[in-house]
Order: sequence, then C-alpha cells, then structure tokens
Amino acid sequence: MTDSQGEDSRARLAERRGVDPEVYQPAEDSGLLAEAAVDSLSAPEVVLEVGTGSGWVAEQVHAATGARVVGSDLNPHACRQARDRGVEAVRADLLGPFADGAFDAVLFNPPYLPTDPDNEWDDWMEHALSGGEDGRRLIGPFLQDVGRVLAPGGEVYLLVSSLTGYDIVVDLAERAGFSVDEVRQESYPFEVLSILRLRPT
Repeated sequence: MTDSQGEDSRARLAERRGVDPEVYQPAEDSGLLAEAAVDSLSAPEVVLEVGTGSGWVAEQVHAATGARVVGSDLNPHACRQARDRGVEAVRADLLGPFADGAFDAVLFNPPYLPTDPDNEWDDWMEHALSGGEDGRRLIGPFLQDVGRVLAPGGEVYLLVSSLTGYDIVVDLAERAGFSVDEVRQESYPFEVLSILRLRPT
C-alpha cells in the first residue's frame, strides 16, 4: 500500500466515524453486496450475513428473496440496530456459534481498510472498518471456517477491496477449498470493490 492509499484509508475511517460513532451504516460496499446476493442467489431458505452492522444488507436480501436471513455481529449496538430493522441478529465473533450445515448462503463484507496499528482507535467503528495492517485480519479466519456452516450446494458471497490484495484473497479462498468467481465489480477513485462467489470444491 502506498503512503497516499494509507492516508485515504485513514480519511475514510474518520469519515465513516462521523456517520455513526458505533455502527457501520450502509455505503457503496453494502449496496454492491446486497445486489450481488439478490441477483445471484437461487431460492435460498436460510442466509447468514456475518458482520451485519445496521442490518441493511440482511433486510434487503430478505425482502427480495423471502429467505430467513440471520445477521451476526460482535458489536452489541449493531445487533440492536439490526433487530430494530426486523433482522434476527446474533452477537457472534465470525461463525463460532453457528451449527454445521446451517446456511444456504453466507454473506460477508469484512472490515478491510488497511490500518497502521499506531493509528487505531480501538472502538466499535474501528472494529467495523479496520482490517489490520494488510486489510485481511478477519478474511483468513472466516475462509477457514465458513465451509463448515454451509449446507450442501451452499455459497459464500465475499466483498473484497483492491486495498486488501485481490489476488491474495483469491488464493486464500482456493487454499481453503473453494472455487472462486467474481460476480460484481465496481471502481471508485481509490479502490476497486469486487464480490466473489465461493463454492466448496
């Protein structure tokens, strides 16, 4: 990551903190994930959105597909906001409490902004945005466990930013036992956002 990208990441962290000090609110990445899931999913019965934040994506997917959509988030304030939207929200660290084979699809917009440890605030908005030094702090652990909770034929929809190293994330997914295809991509001034569809091989 270049110095200018680092400055852009810090600026975006500060900007998002100004919207809501405790819960990540819908932004371009949220819309991209929701669109990809709605357009690509085929009659899912039960869907999990990891890191649901305000619950907006889960709400959109439920409204469009009729699926039961469960949202999970480590942030208790996010769980509360998601429930206010009518989303069944569980306080959870990634996938820990969920049963094997429980979901037809899992959606994840991970915290992905690369952040220097010396510049972290250590609050809820930081947890929602910062992906650690390389932007992949939660992506690796997620990929190692997500196959466990997928029902037969299940799929994962993972948002990836170019700031986190697109090719590295694809390689991590393949090493975790998934085939990978890109179902959405949008370019912004300082990054490219992609939605990867992962299927167990």
